[in-house]
Amino acid sequence: MHVLIAEDDRSVAAALVSAVTRAGHACTQVGRGSDVLLRHHDTHVVMLDLGLEDMDGLDVLTQLRAVSDVPVIVVTARGDEQSTVRALSLGADDYLVKPVRLRELLARITAVTRRYTPPE
Repeated sequence: MHVLIAEDDRSVAAALVSAVTRAGHACTQVGRGSDVLLRHHDTHVVMLDLGLEDMDGLDVLTQLRAVSDVPVIVVTARGDEQSTVRALSLGADDYLVKPVRLRELLARITAVTRRYTPPE
């Protein structure tokens, strides 16, 4: 499985990449929302931070949903109910507040991709 990790904090990104690759998945890490929109095509799941370098993650999610059904797990420091509800309403498949438990994150990746068939 290929995971696209959108995270601009290098230490958090390194931990996520390490966990995902140790679990046997391929991954690509980007820090910009525009890169998510360019690189989501060959991805089985997107892990999306809401605070990216060039745009808000909710805007990325809105634009991504206009062109793709790829599963999206929001992984963010924003723990308020309004952000959670908004992201889920905009099409996120799951929402986790940092710091995340890595084994739980890996289980959620499996859960949200269980029924997803990527386009050929």
